[in-house]
Amino acid sequence: MSALLPEEFAALEPFAEKWCLATEHERYGTRLASTTEEMQEFYDAVVPRAEEAMAYLEGLPFDALPDDATNLLHLLYSMIQVSFPVEVWRQPRVPDSGSSSFDCVIEPVP
Repeated sequence: MSALLPEEFAALEPFAEKWCLATEHERYGTRLASTTEEMQEFYDAVVPRAEEAMAYLEGLPFDALPDDATNLLHLLYSMIQVSFPVEVWRQPRVPDSGSSSFDCVIEPVP
């Protein structure tokens, strides 16, 4: 299997298949389907590299990112998606939200 992320971020490759997701809907669904422990492990791996990843991406043309860089951007989006559940709620769902959900109608694009 070929690498999904730039070589400089090979240490994050174990998380790429699950968390390099193109849409907010996919990221949110993966968050809800993940355990707190899975999200914590992912978060702990990505956060220390987030600034480095952002600097790497800033050096590339956002309107023509290579596939591996686009995957890195999606990985960062997923890290953001799990940040509140990991840092504050300690669970995948918003506390006391029952079965409510939300749909994003506009996706961020590079």
